[in-house]
Amino acid sequence: MSASRGPLEGIRVVELASIGPGPHAGMMLADLGADVVRVQRPGDRSGFGPMRAQMRGRRFVAADFKDPAAVEEVLGLIDKADVLIEGFRPGVAERLGLGPEQVHARNPRVVYGRMTGWGQEGPRSARAGHDINYIGLTGALHGIGRKGERPVPPINLLGDYGGGSVFLVLGIMAALLERQRSGQGQVVDAAMVDGVLTLAHSIWSLHQGGHWSDERGTNLLDTGMAWYDTYSTADGKHMAVGAFEPQFFAELLRVLELDPESLPQQMDPAGQEILRKTFTDKFASKTQAQWCALFDEVDACVTPVRSWTDAAEDEHLHARGSLVDVDGIRQPAPAPRFSRTPAAVPAPAPTDLTPISEVWS
Repeated sequence: MSASRGPLEGIRVVELASIGPGPHAGMMLADLGADVVRVQRPGDRSGFGPMRAQMRGRRFVAADFKDPAAVEEVLGLIDKADVLIEGFRPGVAERLGLGPEQVHARNPRVVYGRMTGWGQEGPRSARAGHDINYIGLTGALHGIGRKGERPVPPINLLGDYGGGSVFLVLGIMAALLERQRSGQGQVVDAAMVDGVLTLAHSIWSLHQGGHWSDERGTNLLDTGMAWYDTYSTADGKHMAVGAFEPQFFAELLRVLELDPESLPQQMDPAGQEILRKTFTDKFASKTQAQWCALFDEVDACVTPVRSWTDAAEDEHLHARGSLVDVDGIRQPAPAPRFSRTPAAVPAPAPTDLTPISEVWS
C-alpha cells in the first residue's frame, strides 16, 4: 500500500489565483492531500515571488481570462474538479464567465468557495480592504492594545487567515461532507468579517453580559490584568505570562519568590499596577534563558516569547516536527494531524507552468 498523502487524497481543487487567504486555503487543502491546480494570468509571477513557499504542493497553469478560449479551457478543468476557490470582488467571476451559475450549469457537484473580506453582499461588498480594515470593523482591532494607547494590528493573522482562509476551508469541508448525501455542490461565501466575529464570540458574549469593557487594556485578557501580559528580561527578551487560574498564579508567585500576603489579590482591579510593577522588576532581574530554566518544569503558564528566528530552534517544535524543510525553506508542517491518513511532507512550489491540457488528462 502506498503512503498516505492525507485525508483529502483524491479531491481535485482549482484555485483561481488571488492573494492572502485564497492561496493560504489552497496550501492547506494541498497539505491535506488534495490535488490543487492554481490558475494564474499570463505573466503573473506572484506564485514565484517571496510567498513562493505558500504555493507548495500544487501545480500552476496560465490562462488569459480575457480570452474566451482560455476561459473555456479553465471551465474544462473545473468540469473535472471537486472544489473551486476564487478571491475576486463580488461580480468579477461572473463577468469572466466563471461564476457559480456558469460553473454549476456544467458541473453541479462543484463546491464553489468564495473568499472576500466584506462578503458577497452589503454596502461594503464592492469596496477594497485589507486585514486591518476587516478586523477594525468587527471590534476585534479595537480590543487589541494597551490602556490609553492606540489599537495594535496583530500582523495579518486574525483577518486574512484566522477569519479568512481557515473559515473558507471549514466551509469547503462541510460542503464536501454534505455533497455525500445530496450529490450537489454549493457556494461557500467565506467573508473575513464573519469569520473574525465568530472567532471573537466569547468576547462578544462577555461584552453583552457587562463583563468586558470597551476600554482597551482593562479586561481579563487584553493586558488589563498583570498576570496575563508580557515582561522584559535582563537580556532584552520577553516572557509570556498567562497565570489565569489561582493555582497557576500561586506557582508564578512562588517561582518569582514573592510573598502573596504582601501583594494585592490576583483579581483586584485596583491592585494590578502594583502587581505589574512587581512582576516587571522581577523579570528584569534574570535573562530569558534563566527564567526558562526556572519555569520549564512548572505549571505556571509562563513561557518564552520566541522571535521568528528563535522559534525555528525551539525544542518542543522540533520534538513534534512542527516545522519541516521544503526545498531548502523551513516552514510550518501540515496541520492538523491524522492517525490513519497522515499528510505527506509537502512538495515544493513549482518552478514552471503546466499546460492545462496535461492536468487531469
